[in-house]
Amino acid sequence: MALGSVLIVGGGMAGFATASQLRARGFPGRLTIIDPEGLPYDRPPLSKDYLLGTKPAEQILLADAAWFAEQKIDVVAGRASALMPDEGGVLLTDGRKLTADRIVLATGASARRLDIPGGELESVLHLRTRADADRLRASLTPGVRLAIIGAGLIGAETASAALDLGAEVTLLDPVSPPLVPAVGSDIANRLHRMHAARGIRVLTGIPKAITADSTGHRIAMGGGASIDADLVLVGIGAVPDVRLAEDAGLDVDGGVLVDEHQLSSHAHIYAVGDAARTRLGDGTLLRRAEHWEHARNTGTTAAAALLGQELPDHGAPWFWSDRHGVHLEGVGSMSGEGITVVRVAEGVPVAGFHLDPAGYLVGCAAIDGGLLVRAARRIIDRRILVDPAKLADPAVDLKRLAR
Repeated sequence: MALGSVLIVGGGMAGFATASQLRARGFPGRLTIIDPEGLPYDRPPLSKDYLLGTKPAEQILLADAAWFAEQKIDVVAGRASALMPDEGGVLLTDGRKLTADRIVLATGASARRLDIPGGELESVLHLRTRADADRLRASLTPGVRLAIIGAGLIGAETASAALDLGAEVTLLDPVSPPLVPAVGSDIANRLHRMHAARGIRVLTGIPKAITADSTGHRIAMGGGASIDADLVLVGIGAVPDVRLAEDAGLDVDGGVLVDEHQLSSHAHIYAVGDAARTRLGDGTLLRRAEHWEHARNTGTTAAAALLGQELPDHGAPWFWSDRHGVHLEGVGSMSGEGITVVRVAEGVPVAGFHLDPAGYLVGCAAIDGGLLVRAARRIIDRRILVDPAKLADPAVDLKRLAR
């Protein structure tokens, strides 16, 4: 049976990529995106340019209303309350029911909550949506005391932006430095030291409880220590939104389980982005990914699969982050068996490379080294054997090694 209609639940990057790729690949049928916030927008700027106020709401839209009209993609502002897989239907909270030949779940993830007394307080902030960013920015007046729990990508980016807005920032994380599995210890240490160098108070520890009154918040730590703050922001990761899938009886285990086609355990339902987790043919569960590129790639894969086209090869996974005026990029995996080679320039580490036990490059992370990371990605994808000494030498142009 020819595919006549597709309904996408969720309008983040994964949902948008599915829709735009379906049109780009020639799908002529009815195409609908359901999202509570209406037009899809980009999430990475929320902790950077959008939070700073240098990029307004219309500039973070993934496409404007005119583009959706031109592409004949309907965007329905609404929240899905239930899936009806065998009917090809989605029920909205306002009572509307939408149907399609195939449904794609792009429900994303919600901010992980602190599982401590006070972690559920409404005044404890998170940064996951545009509304979250608006609420945080409205409170970031000069001199306000902001405590950020979690110094990963979101926490670090928000700390940098809040400092620029005049806040007094305390950054708390259970490990020092964070991000070692993602970027290696040398790059992680350099990045983490930037916070204190800019005047951010950096602490290592685990919060025990949060209390709030008219004077602000108090974060209780071990041994009687505490942190006082006007604002508390929690950035400790995300939880996949699998409620619709779970209620509909789909296979779920730390995400909606999908195969390499992004197909769920139901023949008419696909899942993409932060909400999806791949289960290989032998039953092996891959780690769920949350990066922007992963969301885009899974949407592209789902579009190809829906149309019966050859699945794209996306290569090694890539991510980026910005803080304190520097740009971080990473590709592949910087952890696991093997060795790590560090490239040092002018006395500071600028890049790290992870090689597997056979000597092949499997991961790279670099500060202000986008071209280097791009070359490293080619080396990883093409399985080119490289000399570790050349990776360590800042005088060696990695592009020559990627040929």
